[in-house]
Amino acid sequence: MKTTREIAREASHKSLVHVLTNLLEKNYDAEKGYKKAMEHTSNLDLRQFLKNQAVQRNHFATEIDKQIHLLNEHPKEKSNGSTLGSIHRFWMEIKGSWAKKDDESILEECLRGEKASLKEYEEQLKNHMFTLEIKELLESHRDAIQKTLRQIKILEDLED
Repeated sequence: MKTTREIAREASHKSLVHVLTNLLEKNYDAEKGYKKAMEHTSNLDLRQFLKNQAVQRNHFATEIDKQIHLLNEHPKEKSNGSTLGSIHRFWMEIKGSWAKKDDESILEECLRGEKASLKEYEEQLKNHMFTLEIKELLESHRDAIQKTLRQIKILEDLED
């Protein structure tokens, strides 16, 4: 029979793995979103920006994956991302087939996605207790996302 402390420790462990797995999937979603956006612009500077963001999100996912493994857990193989992310990409495809695919609309979608990512990171950091290493990792991701948001807003201003 497990003690109350053991039960609490297991629940905390499961919660931590769940949070990290969700962030892992969201980063896969963001990476795929940036790669999809690259297909819809001929602007070389914007393509490079989108590529850099896809690489960054892949790096975030790799770091989170490592933390999950350090917790003696094994996340799913690189999945198709979350269901919500798949629906969002599907909607972007439909929307893109109706509207002209201009750089401004691509940046608007990137801005929307980054705002959602920032919100997710901030909520997780606020609502969960993490080890110092994981907390610092997630804070660095959050800070990079904030920087990306500022860059997108600058790029949008250049488009106007």
